[in-house]
Amino acid sequence: MRTNLSSQIKLNQIPVRYYKPESEMERSALARNERVRTDIFESASEGALALAQKVSKIIRDKEQRGEDCVIGLAGGSSTAEVYAQLVRMNREEGLSFAHVVFFIGYEYYPLPSAEGASNYRFIQEAFLSKIEYKKCYALNGTVPQQDVTVECRAFELSIQECGGLDVMLLGIGQGGNVLLNEAGSQPSSKTRLMLLGENSRQEAVKVFGSKERVPVCALTMGIATILAARHVFLMAWGEEKAEVVCRAVEEKMAESVPASFLQMNSEARVYLDLSSAAKLTRIQRPWLVTSCDWNNKLIRSAIVWLCGVTGKPILKLTNKDYNENGLSELLALYGSAYDVNIRVFNDLQHTITGWPGGKPNEDDTYRPERAKPYPKRVVIFSPHPDDDVISMGGTLQRLVRQNHEVHVAYQTSGNIAVGDEELMRFLHFINGFNQLFNDSKDEVIREKYAEIKKFLNEKQSGDFDTRDILTIKGLIRRGEARLASTYSGIPLNRVHFLDLPFYETGKIQKNPISEADIEIVLNLLREVKPHQIFVAGDLADPHGTHRVCTDAVFAAIDIEKENGAEWLKDCRIWMYRGAWAEWEIENIEMVVPISPEELRFKRNAILKHASQMESAPFLGNDERLFWQRSEDRNHGTAELYQALGLASYEAMEAFVEYIPL
Repeated sequence: MRTNLSSQIKLNQIPVRYYKPESEMERSALARNERVRTDIFESASEGALALAQKVSKIIRDKEQRGEDCVIGLAGGSSTAEVYAQLVRMNREEGLSFAHVVFFIGYEYYPLPSAEGASNYRFIQEAFLSKIEYKKCYALNGTVPQQDVTVECRAFELSIQECGGLDVMLLGIGQGGNVLLNEAGSQPSSKTRLMLLGENSRQEAVKVFGSKERVPVCALTMGIATILAARHVFLMAWGEEKAEVVCRAVEEKMAESVPASFLQMNSEARVYLDLSSAAKLTRIQRPWLVTSCDWNNKLIRSAIVWLCGVTGKPILKLTNKDYNENGLSELLALYGSAYDVNIRVFNDLQHTITGWPGGKPNEDDTYRPERAKPYPKRVVIFSPHPDDDVISMGGTLQRLVRQNHEVHVAYQTSGNIAVGDEELMRFLHFINGFNQLFNDSKDEVIREKYAEIKKFLNEKQSGDFDTRDILTIKGLIRRGEARLASTYSGIPLNRVHFLDLPFYETGKIQKNPISEADIEIVLNLLREVKPHQIFVAGDLADPHGTHRVCTDAVFAAIDIEKENGAEWLKDCRIWMYRGAWAEWEIENIEMVVPISPEELRFKRNAILKHASQMESAPFLGNDERLFWQRSEDRNHGTAELYQALGLASYEAMEAFVEYIPL
């Protein structure tokens, strides 16, 4: 059973020579814009393994010389991949940590107690508790404020007494921070108290459970402490890191991106997967650094970029535009700018359709969806109980109006995303109803109301909701989903609540995907036997739920493919994106125009999810509400198509086809 298929999605076929050059001369040409040595791997697992092998060699070399190896550690999901590989090497390959001294690079401050959530606890559970090592130094997040300076100086002194850092392992935050050195940090900074920025606080929700519980400060190694390490390794995995990685690696050093100061250390190395490297010049715009292996997507990408550089629509680009911007290869291949222009224009034109389920009785040669069968059975998988309308509410309307049999499958309960005030609003109503129409005689309502009210009044930072509270919060989200589905014209017998078990931890941190999750999805697919499946491709969701939900669908499809299921042979799978990102235009394979009226209808459907408006706890760093993000994204896609010289629409929703591996 393959449970990580989302990590194998390759939207573009990147030639291996772009990220694994055969010689240093070729690397110097490809990486000419990179100011720090960068190694790119096909996947996060491959990159983590390579980095772990590098660290392992340093540890073994020091051990052979009879010396301790001093390693600085960071928290976060990126480093967890490497820690898992080091633990495996310890168990399977005899890698010993008996002569390794660890320094944990930061700690949140102030912490209420040493036993609660903390960066030390995260690293302990992910790594240190699974190995035997010589010693570990960690900053104390519980020291009184007047002792913070002494604590930081003592930490620096301990590093010096151990002979300095041999290795510093780093992730990179969305704000460009390394460890918790926020924007404005100086390259001369040492271990100190740092006020956390908004990005760092949001990322710390994974550790503390909610933003309210995240401390406002941190004690962190400084930039100078990091740069003094003999080997500095920064790692980043996933498309959500691509933008900030590019700023750190290719742009000039700047206080606004503290990670860029790694350019000052000649031994610094950056380890990336293809997704996190997506914005680097040699991956995103290879024509600027080498001769290209041209395919349809790369040509489309190049021409869209050229339109942006020149400010022209596609059909007005000239031979001069191509020659002056590094695209003369295309002229040599196709003869003239006009020939390339018309090819790309038609390619993009064929992605536009007002019939997302296929137009019956029409030639579908150049349409993204086939005409038959009609009507189709459609399953829209929604990770949370509002992703369907946020991500593809306009397309959903079209499918319903065009008489397709539309099913919506809500994969998780979404219960942790309901605020306590929303819970109390519903409880007040139930209790009031009991008083008005039942003279308060229903003891279950009365007692449960009092019990939950007492719990919430006494709830402390770090406390998790009871199972009863989570159940009621899940019920609130179900009610909103039913209301939105009915509003969108979907009968309630086609609304499915899957409540995948991986989600039901009551915490931000979820369980890994299991056979039970996949079996639930599999049963629905076998029941409906859809001709179309829509699934979340928005893998930049900051809490990772979308990725797990997508993996559950892909794993179920993979099983059916292995079984030779007949229904799958006549099924197409489309990936949508939601509140966090949009597909790059070179990857879009179907785009559905939305009229002003349809956009208002979509907004109204999103607003049916009242608990996810202003009081939603996971809006992220973006202050816009979900309906605003969705509309802005849809407007932006339409404006891009218009700027390229195609028809002008109010808004557009974009999709990419998934071909089962």
